[in-house]
Order: sequence, then structure tokens, then C-alpha cells
Amino acid sequence: MRFLRRLLSRPPSHEPYDFAEFLHRQGAFVAQKTVLDYCRVKVGRNETAFFGNPDFQAALNHCRWQVFLAAQSDVVALAEAWLRPFWPGQEQFLLECLVSLHAGFMAREAPPEGEKDAFEASLIALPGHLARMQLAPPRDARTLPLLAEAPLFATLPIHPDQRKGEGPSIRGALRFHMVSTQQEMERGFDPAGLSARLKAGPPAPP
Repeated sequence: MRFLRRLLSRPPSHEPYDFAEFLHRQGAFVAQKTVLDYCRVKVGRNETAFFGNPDFQAALNHCRWQVFLAAQSDVVALAEAWLRPFWPGQEQFLLECLVSLHAGFMAREAPPEGEKDAFEASLIALPGHLARMQLAPPRDARTLPLLAEAPLFATLPIHPDQRKGEGPSIRGALRFHMVSTQQEMERGFDPAGLSARLKAGPPAPP
């Protein structure tokens, strides 16, 4: 949140490095916020007991990693759709730029041993996912298909019997955080200036 306040207290940025950092942070935020908020509501007053249980912690960490990887791809897809109108005839170049920015920040992560295969798979799958998104007109955060939804429901450390009827609210929370991400992106960055900088060449870290 401190990063966002700094970002939004100045004129919209057109710096690719800032944009990549923002996307990476938001992917983490979407995953963490969606998973932890739901789990805390479900366990209620038993939060200390649940979160202190090693089995619950292991399941929770697995869920967070799985949703984190998918949410990272979702925020990059959101960015691609937002920037695409400024790249007529250069959609493949846009895809390559975003994949490169994403890979640079993901290289800073150190996934646990059990998450390394999923980590690598998410990086390999991203270009194809973006290419498929480019076959249709750009979608905003309200209608963008979210890769994070499937691992969220598959790995939540709350038994499915205990979340009957709650699917819409879980999906709604995930969608809400993606919509918020788009709003922050629109306030924090200048898409035309950012596109021009990306086309000029790869950004260097500050």
C-alpha cells in the first residue's frame, strides 16, 4: 500500500520498470487478499488455532502459491488488454514486452520445492495465454477470464462441504480485487507514454 500511495501521489507514470513492479505487487495482493480474507472469515474466533496448525499452514501456503501464480498471469493479461489499443499491428511485440517484464520480476521469487513445477509451468504458459486473449477484443477487469479462479477453488484450505453456496461470494471477492487493480493501473500510469517507452527498448532497473 505504501508503494501505491507513492505511485498515485505523482503524475501518471510511463516507466516500464514501475509498471512491471506494480503488476507484480498487484498479483501478489490479489492472491493474498482473496485467500486470507476468506479463510479468516471462515475460521472466525478460531483463527489462532487454525493458523497455528501446521497442516492448515501447509495447505494455506500451497493455496497462496497456486493462486499467486495464476493471479500474476491475470494481471499481465489485464495489462495487455489495457495497452493493446496503443499497439495496432504490433500485438505480438506487446505480448513479448509484457512477458519479458513479467519474467524479470518473477525471477526474484523463490518458490518452495513443491511449487517449482507450477512456477515454471506458469511462465511457460503465459505467452500462449496472452496470444489466445489477443484473438478477441480486449476485455476489462469486469469480464476478463480469470485463471486464478480454478486454483482458488481447488486449493482453498476450507473443505468444500464448509463452503456450499459461497461460490458467488468467493468469485466476487477475486473479481473485486481485479477491478481495483485496473482502477489503480488507470490512475497510476499513462498508457500512451508507457507504450512509447516499451517500444523504445527494454527498461533498465533504477
